[in-house]
Amino acid sequence: MEKSHPEPYRIEIIDTTFRDGQQSPLLFDTGKYRFSLEEKKLLLAGLIELGVTHFEFFSPVVGKAEEQDVRELIAYAQTLTSRELHCLAHCRCNLEDIQRALEVGCNGLNLYLGVSPLAQQHNAQKSLEESVALAREVIRATRQAHPDLYIRFSAEDAFRTPLEDIFSLYDAVYPYVNTLGMPDTVGIAEPEDVVAVVTQLQARYPDARLECHFHNDRGLALANVNAAVRAGVRYVDASIWGLAERSGIPSVTGVLFNLSKRYPEIAAQYNLSQCYPLNVLMASILGTLVPYTEPVSLTNRTHTAGVHQKAVLSEKRVYEAHSLHDFGVDKNQLLLGPLSGWNLIYYYLKEVENLAIDKDQAKRLTQEFKAHTHQIGRGKRPEELLLELAAAQGIPRLSLPEEGPTVRLENLD
Repeated sequence: MEKSHPEPYRIEIIDTTFRDGQQSPLLFDTGKYRFSLEEKKLLLAGLIELGVTHFEFFSPVVGKAEEQDVRELIAYAQTLTSRELHCLAHCRCNLEDIQRALEVGCNGLNLYLGVSPLAQQHNAQKSLEESVALAREVIRATRQAHPDLYIRFSAEDAFRTPLEDIFSLYDAVYPYVNTLGMPDTVGIAEPEDVVAVVTQLQARYPDARLECHFHNDRGLALANVNAAVRAGVRYVDASIWGLAERSGIPSVTGVLFNLSKRYPEIAAQYNLSQCYPLNVLMASILGTLVPYTEPVSLTNRTHTAGVHQKAVLSEKRVYEAHSLHDFGVDKNQLLLGPLSGWNLIYYYLKEVENLAIDKDQAKRLTQEFKAHTHQIGRGKRPEELLLELAAAQGIPRLSLPEEGPTVRLENLD
């Protein structure tokens, strides 16, 4: 059963672009390796403009460069908005790590510890009992020293850890934390698993908020977010483009786009029109295109098949079920190519190239165009081929008046 929430209910995005995002293989593929401070400032400003108020950073122990960047980003963020910002350090259960994070200006902690069978044997190399004792000691001491500090605690690899072991760990820290996490660190969960875990965590820890962190190894991260939020999770980890380890996590804009379908009040919490500009900003920094799998993209409004193009020219809703206008995508693309039909060819030559062409000519020219599409490639664009064929048929270009209307009238009749 879906959990009902008292109003007002906020779904908070925890952006982890500056932590998990920098662990993405894409930074290596594009030769970036790490974002510069100036690039981080641009991305941070874009996220704040979008309405994000929770940011996860590396622990300063990662290195001097990251430590300095976190200091400067926290100071910079405070100049951009009067809203309360949560600058969270991703820390091990280690008092020295925690102290370093607080010294650079973080006002919250995202603590984690793995107690899965694999972690006990190969990573933390501690027994469950030892891990429980460590977590209790560190978190209790931190809470006593900092009564108002925001603390989230997560059992790493939660969906490969027996739930009774997670209960043992969370029972020990529950009195001292604000939020409990449920990270699917290796991306094995399915939505049904998520609902089951959320339901049991809520029943056992009613005073703690829940946070989800889903990896996309199976391509289910966004579906798992939807399931988690419907079940009552309040905090959602995401990053720009979903950048993170391996295949990544859900994208900030993909999460907002999907959740807004069920929770329209998100539009009052976030400035959704900044979604696409944020994706384009990341593309400019990485020197590549917005991923074709990103819902909030121009690619998601691009049509190449002739049947699709004909329909979209008449009524775009035929093949565009979800409006992206409110998310900053205010146009679509019809790409001229080997699959285009006469409708687009007629439209392109008449409205873009100003040729004096009628529909019958367009239909005949389309057949000739399709007979020569093998010529299209890196050496010849489809527009170039089409204009050559039109010129060979003697189709003239219209002469335009010296002064025309300021608004183009696209009338195909």
